[in-house]
Amino acid sequence: MTEIAFDRDAITSFRFVASRLDAQTGEVALEYRFDDGPLLVERLRIAGAPFALDGAGALAATRALDLLHWIAGVSYYKAAAPKQLVFEGDQPSRAARDLLIHVYRKGLGEFAYRNQLDLDSRLNFPVPGPAPAAAEPLGLGDHVLVAIGGGKDSLVTIETLRAAGVAQTVAFIGSSQLIRACAERTGLPSLKIERQLAAELFEFNRQGAYNGHIPVTAINSAALALAAVLGGSNQVVFSNERSASYGSTIAGTGEVNHQWSKGWDFEREFAALLRAEVAADLHYYSLLRPFSELAIARQFAKIDGYDRHFSSCNRNFHLLGERPAERWCGVCPKCHFVFLALAPFMPKPRLVGIFGRNLLDEPQLAGGFDALIEYRDHKPFECVGEAIESRAAFAHLAASPAWREDALVVRFREEILPQLDASRLSLQAQLAASGEHGIPAQLAEYVYAHFSA
Repeated sequence: MTEIAFDRDAITSFRFVASRLDAQTGEVALEYRFDDGPLLVERLRIAGAPFALDGAGALAATRALDLLHWIAGVSYYKAAAPKQLVFEGDQPSRAARDLLIHVYRKGLGEFAYRNQLDLDSRLNFPVPGPAPAAAEPLGLGDHVLVAIGGGKDSLVTIETLRAAGVAQTVAFIGSSQLIRACAERTGLPSLKIERQLAAELFEFNRQGAYNGHIPVTAINSAALALAAVLGGSNQVVFSNERSASYGSTIAGTGEVNHQWSKGWDFEREFAALLRAEVAADLHYYSLLRPFSELAIARQFAKIDGYDRHFSSCNRNFHLLGERPAERWCGVCPKCHFVFLALAPFMPKPRLVGIFGRNLLDEPQLAGGFDALIEYRDHKPFECVGEAIESRAAFAHLAASPAWREDALVVRFREEILPQLDASRLSLQAQLAASGEHGIPAQLAEYVYAHFSA
């Protein structure tokens, strides 16, 4: 690659140049640039080509491709976070523009906080284009394209759909061997989407680009929506729980939600836009939306066969940097939370066997667990449950003969529990389903019964 100079503070605009789909190969190209700088090309390849596209199907694919182009641009926009966004091709409708404003502002909330940027004042979208003709039904097949991420949540979704007799294909984006192994372990058909970021982005980072967390679930959702249109599936299903809608409360800042694109606001808005502008019979929802992390952990504890294959440790999925020697690093917030969430529902030897150690008996990890219960710290910028869930799990373990003598449980019982309202720490109360969701009615009835059994 030719040497390029990148000065983030001199950049005034981010440009959505063009997007292309080759239906014969499944190859996608997404093009961007800053001002008049080098062309940045992200490439994806959706397995299953060639795809037959004509009429309403071709129009739906074009609209789904536009959405992917616009949403995936967030990976590049953040490098300089300029004030102006320019759409050189199709212009987003008002509804699409509203979604993009939320993706770029709320989805980059943690990024903005860490980089001390006020995106509300600096991020300007152009006037929206005209409203498109209403999307038509495509006659999509009764089939689920379910995202698998290698962790416990997507495996709970997959096994719940299997128990309900729903036809499904597990889909994943990228080249993670861990996710591939989990997908193969399910024994279900799988769909791989390859994704290659523009190489220039890494050079920009070396030269001082802004960096930080992006709403990757929004990008993955758009990619799977396009794959569903191409492959003829009428449902795209994720595994985002109730607590994903709630962020970390930062003194002087307010709420910052690390996992905003996993929350209900994004799900509801994205699902409505797909039905209105892409395909009237394409449904997008999270099967786990009504449930707490603890309820999902209880369901996972009932499942056999994935203990040696799954991992929720995000260090396994970093593009750059050190990865754990095993599937669990044992020191990150995700490791801490998953261990704590599973402990009330799994036999101790099984859980310790999964992690290779007892994280609740390691005093040096106290600070990490304190953040989970929001004791002397705020909730971590990670995909973890609400503080009340972690507190309820600790309170339950404090009375458990199997766990009550472990170092961090003893510390919770003796130092922290006396400062809390014990009447609010019922584990059973955290297991009840509640809240809004987008699950189809008949399936929702089965899912509720399945979780309460």
